[in-house]
Amino acid sequence: MTELLSEAPTASRVQRLVASVSAARPARLGLRTRVLLMFSLGSLLLAVFLAAAAYSFTRSSLLTQRDRTAVADARKHADIAGNEVAKDSAVAAIAVLGSQDVSQIVIFDGTSVESSGTFDPAEIPQALLTRVRDDQVASRMVGLVDDAPAIIVGFPLDDAAYFEAVDISEIKETLSSVGLSLFFGALITSMFGVVLGWFAANRAVRPLADAAQAAQLIAGGRLDTRLEPSDDPDLRTLAQSFNDMASALQSRVERDARFASDVSHELRSPLMTLAASVEVMQARRGDLPERAQTALDLLASDVVRFQGLVEDLLEISRFDAGAIRLHREDLLVAEFVRAAVAVSSVPTTPVTVSERGECMVMQGDRRRLARVVANLIDNARLHGGGDAAIFVSEAENEGEPIGHVWIAVEDHGPGVPLDERDLVFERFARGAVAGRRSSSDGAGLGLALVDEHIRMHGGRVWVEDRRDGEPGARFVLELPAEEVGI
Repeated sequence: MTELLSEAPTASRVQRLVASVSAARPARLGLRTRVLLMFSLGSLLLAVFLAAAAYSFTRSSLLTQRDRTAVADARKHADIAGNEVAKDSAVAAIAVLGSQDVSQIVIFDGTSVESSGTFDPAEIPQALLTRVRDDQVASRMVGLVDDAPAIIVGFPLDDAAYFEAVDISEIKETLSSVGLSLFFGALITSMFGVVLGWFAANRAVRPLADAAQAAQLIAGGRLDTRLEPSDDPDLRTLAQSFNDMASALQSRVERDARFASDVSHELRSPLMTLAASVEVMQARRGDLPERAQTALDLLASDVVRFQGLVEDLLEISRFDAGAIRLHREDLLVAEFVRAAVAVSSVPTTPVTVSERGECMVMQGDRRRLARVVANLIDNARLHGGGDAAIFVSEAENEGEPIGHVWIAVEDHGPGVPLDERDLVFERFARGAVAGRRSSSDGAGLGLALVDEHIRMHGGRVWVEDRRDGEPGARFVLELPAEEVGI
């Protein structure tokens, strides 16, 4: 028991430290997002690579085919030009070729230069001109003629040189159309990759989502939850490991619950004997010396406290065993709270009910909810300065019709720090919290039982500061309820 009392705050501090360290780290992308990005980037890179390869292959094929045709035609035209230059002159050669619709030519005849069309001799690349003059072999090179792309072919003639420009603007237009088509093809392929990645990400994350859902069910008390076996060998290992872990956890929780239940049951018999003995001694209290009377009073107080602890342990063990069954009935909230206060340890606790709170009805187990109210009053009596007040009202920020009711218990104690407002509802959660709230009475089970009972009724409980600005804590019960006419 001592270990449980000391370990709960320490474990909570470790959890908060881990949470703070995790919050300081930069947020990582989720697995689903990473899978989707991998597929999207992969499909984009593949589409770009295929589009670039297709464009390069198409460009090379078109240029190669056009180059071959240009060289073959230019060779024929060069033969004609060579014959005409030998018989007459370069001007005659240009005239003859012009009659055959060959216009973009330049002929170097000795020291003279003749050209036709828009082909300016200055547009012939110097490297091509040098090769034709020096090497006396046919050469070609891609250049610009009148700012338009062209293949310039050069052939050596006897004491002359023949150059012809073949326009390839249509190839540029064709490549532009091909490039545009490849761009849209790559875009469609990338979109298809995104869709495929979305399906793949969902399929890849689905087993993890099932495991997360199963873990949530286990955390909620469904310790018999297991993952379905899978045909996939990797997922089969995950499911088997998860199920083994869940089985080990269930076994340990059930063993601990049985231990608490068995200990509580075993303590009841000697405790009843002790309580009966104390009653007999109290019947003869006047015959005892003053010091013995004081010791008897302390013993009687501790026996009562011990009885409450045993009852709380038994109730907790019933929660763990799933043996709690609620006997629900319609309860008029205001009337129920007043009746619960009347049989509590402080029956004079003031109860304030709002106008609409008087007309609210909830379904619940009368005995267990009365235990919840009594525990909160005891908590205020022991740790909150002794003076408590209860407020019943409709839940704030609710639409019409009202769906929840608030039962708030306020005290005048030191309050609960922000970082310990979840800790106070844990089992055996005392330590620093109980120390600051001025008393060491109790075993840290009262608020844990409040939380368990309220969650079984579909509600929630939390602690906050008082609304009036005075020091103290405000414990709020939120339960499903509805407003009815009275």
